[in-house]
Amino acid sequence: MTPKEELIQAIERSPDGIVQELLGVLKALQAQQVTTEIATEPLQKRHPAKAGSAKGRVWISDDFDEPLEDFKEYME
Repeated sequence: MTPKEELIQAIERSPDGIVQELLGVLKALQAQQVTTEIATEPLQKRHPAKAGSAKGRVWISDDFDEPLEDFKEYME
């Protein structure tokens, strides 16, 4: 007898309360399995960034180090 057949027979002999509990456990296990499958998908290979590859893409304002107007009352 296969495990599935054995499980079906055990369910048929069990009271409704146990069947409801078993159904909840089964759904939780199935959800966990889906999460595991999603988490184990291979990630795309990325090449490591090279130094200077973002040159010209990032800038810092000239007044970057100046105090913010929003905090002026706290600075006094």
